Parts: sequence; structure tokens; C-alpha cells
Amino acid sequence: MTTPQPPVNPPPSAGLDKKTSAILSYVLGWLTGIIFLFVGKNDPDVKFHASQSIIFFGAVSVVNIVLSVLGSVLGVVGILFSLVGLAVAIFAVVVWVMAMIQANNTGGVRAELPIVGKWVAPYADQLANSVN
Repeated sequence: MTTPQPPVNPPPSAGLDKKTSAILSYVLGWLTGIIFLFVGKNDPDVKFHASQSIIFFGAVSVVNIVLSVLGSVLGVVGILFSLVGLAVAIFAVVVWVMAMIQANNTGGVRAELPIVGKWVAPYADQLANSVN
């Protein structure tokens, strides 16, 4: 007589779920975007969120560096560049918070960034598809 074997449970997943990965891909901007582009390579939605994070926050970083350099070189007129840099930084924080909220509300499925998604999404698709 054979005894019935208990059902074999799959081993617990070492990775994070889609929703958490999507949210975390925005937490530190382009830095966590790069991390989750490679960590979430099995999930196209996570790769998309990571790619959006890299492209948007990378562009914001470049713009802020350029404005900062121009602001320090141009002296008194540079104050205007510093104010524009501050406005860009505030805009980036607003998009950052909205992106994490949207990633949470959608459960991590592919969704464009609020406000700037239509400009960033095509490049994010290209970047996400280039990483295997």
C-alpha cells in the first residue's frame, strides 16, 4: 500500500512582485531604474517602468547639470538659470511622486509616466526591448 505524498509546493520566489518592482524602479530615479532594468528582465512591464525611470530622470539630471554650470559661469544672469533649475527639480519631484503612485495603482502593469509619458514612452520601449 502506498501512502499519498503531500503536494510539492514550489520554492518561494526570491524576486519581488511586479507592483513592488515597478514602484522601486522609480525610488532613486535613474539609479534604481538601471538596477531594475536588469533585475526585472523577465517581466516586460518592470523593464518598461525601469526604462522610463532611466530616461526621464537621466534627462532631468543632465538638464540640471547644464543649468548649474551655466548658472555658475554667467554670474548675475546665472541666477535665472538657477531658478529654472529649481523649477525643473520641483517638476521632477512631482512626476516622481505621481509615477510611484501610478505604479502602485496599476499594480505594476505598463503605464506611461504622468505628464511626460507620451514623449518618454517610445524611448522606454526601445530601451526595455534592448535588454534581454
